[in-house]
Amino acid sequence: MTHIMIVGDGFDAEERARIRALAPVVEVSGPDAIGTCDAQARNAVCAVAYKGHAPFDAQAMEALPALGLIANFGVGYDAIDVGAASERGIAVTNTPDVLNDDVADLTVGLMLGWARQMVQGHDLVASGEWGKRGLPLARKLSGASVGIVGLGRIGREIADRLAAFKMDIHYTSRSQKDTPGWEYHSSVADMAAKVDWLVIALVGGPDTVNHVDRRALTALGPDGVVVNISRGTTVDEAAMLDLLESGGLAGAALDVFLNEPQIDARFLGLSNVLLQPHQGSATVATRRAMSELQCANIAAFLAGEPLLTPVG
Repeated sequence: MTHIMIVGDGFDAEERARIRALAPVVEVSGPDAIGTCDAQARNAVCAVAYKGHAPFDAQAMEALPALGLIANFGVGYDAIDVGAASERGIAVTNTPDVLNDDVADLTVGLMLGWARQMVQGHDLVASGEWGKRGLPLARKLSGASVGIVGLGRIGREIADRLAAFKMDIHYTSRSQKDTPGWEYHSSVADMAAKVDWLVIALVGGPDTVNHVDRRALTALGPDGVVVNISRGTTVDEAAMLDLLESGGLAGAALDVFLNEPQIDARFLGLSNVLLQPHQGSATVATRRAMSELQCANIAAFLAGEPLLTPVG
C-alpha cells in the first residue's frame, strides 16, 4: 500500500490531518531520521510531505526507494537537494504565491517598526515612564529611497507596497523588469550606494550565499538600514554585524538569520536592530493555504495528474 512520509516536526495537528486524509502516513522528525524507520515502511513511501530547514539530501532520498515526490511546505526549497532529486526521477514542489502578501506585509511592518521605534515606544508606555522621559525623534519612512534585492514574486509585492509610501524604488534582478519609474541596477553594491533602505527578497540556496556582501553593505553606509526577509544565507552576516557595531550601518530589521534559532549572540547586544523569529508567512490563513497547496500537489501525484507547482 502506498504511504506518505511526513518529514519534520513543525506540522500542526490540522496540517497532519490534511495529509493523513490522502493516504496512510509514516512520520519522522527530520531527514536524518528517515533511515531509522522500519525498512518495510520506508519501501512503501512514494511521497514526502516536508517542512523544515534541515538538509534533505541524496542519502535521505536513497533511504526511500519508491520515492517519487518531495512536496515542500514553503516557497523556499533550498534545504532540498533538487539536483539529487532530479537524478533519481523525484519531483519537487513548493508553495509559491500564497504567502507573498504576508511576507510583503511583514516587510513593511519591519520597516515601520524600526523607523518609528515601535518596540521602544511600547516599552516606554508599558514601563509607566511615559511623561517622565521620551523617545528620540524617529525616522521618516515615506519618501525615502529603497533598493529591493530580487524583484521576484515577493520582491514585487514589497515594491508595490513601498511605492504607495512614495518611496523611490530601485531594484536588482536576473533581468530588467517592465517597471516604469523604477531604477534597475545590475550590481547590488552600486544600488546600495544610492538608497536609504536595502530590502533582501532573494531565494535561498548556494547561488545566493552572501549575495549581499561586505562591499554592498559598506556602500549602503552609516545612514542605511538592511531588511532581510529571505534567508540568513543571502547576506554576509558577519560583515553586517561588524558594521552594525561600528556605526557603518544605521540598523537592521531581520526576520531571518544564520543558524536559526540559535542566532549570533552579537545581535542581542545591539540597540539598532529589530529582530523577528522567521515569521514571514505565519498567519492562520496563509499557513492553511500553504498546507492545502502542499496536499494538492501530493494528491495530484498520487492520482497521476500534473503537479500544481513543480520546482524547475
